[in-house]
Amino acid sequence: MLQRFLLLWLILLSLLAFGWPAWFGEIPDPFRATAAGLNVLFAVTMLAIGSLLPADEIRQVARRWPTVLGGTTVQYLAMPLLAYALARLFQLEGAALIGVLVAGCVPGAMASNVLTLIARGNVSYSVSLTALATLVSPLVVPAALWLFLRRWIQLDVLQMMWQLSWMVVIPVLAGHLLRRTFAGWAQLSQRFGATIANLSVLWIIAVVVAQNRDRLTQVDSSLLLALLALNVLGFLAGFLGGWAMRLPPPMRRALVLEVGMQNAGLGTVLATHFFGPETALAPAIYTFGCMFSGTLLARFWSWKSSVDLRCD
Repeated sequence: MLQRFLLLWLILLSLLAFGWPAWFGEIPDPFRATAAGLNVLFAVTMLAIGSLLPADEIRQVARRWPTVLGGTTVQYLAMPLLAYALARLFQLEGAALIGVLVAGCVPGAMASNVLTLIARGNVSYSVSLTALATLVSPLVVPAALWLFLRRWIQLDVLQMMWQLSWMVVIPVLAGHLLRRTFAGWAQLSQRFGATIANLSVLWIIAVVVAQNRDRLTQVDSSLLLALLALNVLGFLAGFLGGWAMRLPPPMRRALVLEVGMQNAGLGTVLATHFFGPETALAPAIYTFGCMFSGTLLARFWSWKSSVDLRCD
């Protein structure tokens, strides 16, 4: 129920975070109270995701490296460039500019794997893309942000590399190793891992909403249009990349969803930690948009596959 209706739970929890002071008065705000622990919470999320990776997934990445590397290259080239171009096109400045760039530079998210399953795409390829993009993120994400933001701010690249390493890569590898080593851990992760990961991401987005209650009512339409265009053009970039690599339709669907479905949970945490909570608003909004559009796209592909099967 949690994973199937993730977008609904995201909306409900975010509404709760937004309306907490008005609805509950003197009761302490649990969302703002936990804001300082977002980094640790995201590390727990990645530990759960690493524990869900199939035992041979790292070998799968190595075995199909040309298509996995090609898909990851499409993502890490297209999305940052699109984010920068759209931010300049819509004349974004300050927190909005930084937020859009963060949303464009982070790797893909676990949600793309779930939607690939719904879309009847190649789930194994989707997981491989997510795994590789996650593993190289400490190198690629700081470099991309430094490249595009150096005109406006000073970025501690080494600090961001370390932050991504302990918060993303180390927990993923630790979870994967624990799964391979201990049968009990594998069983527990299979039963509770997805729930823990989804709840953590939901809470992270809700915390960002709570920190930006006043700003949410004043969001500029240009920011919303830039994020919408980033999402749609990201899907298009994934489709064109899959077409250029001559991928079969199931793998192409996986790549489309992987490119368009950015890890906005990671984006909100990075933005909050390095640039301030106001910059996390754009990645948080992107979460809603890509979950909605990705779900619609996956449902369409699922329906189309059913129709094609009946016609055959």
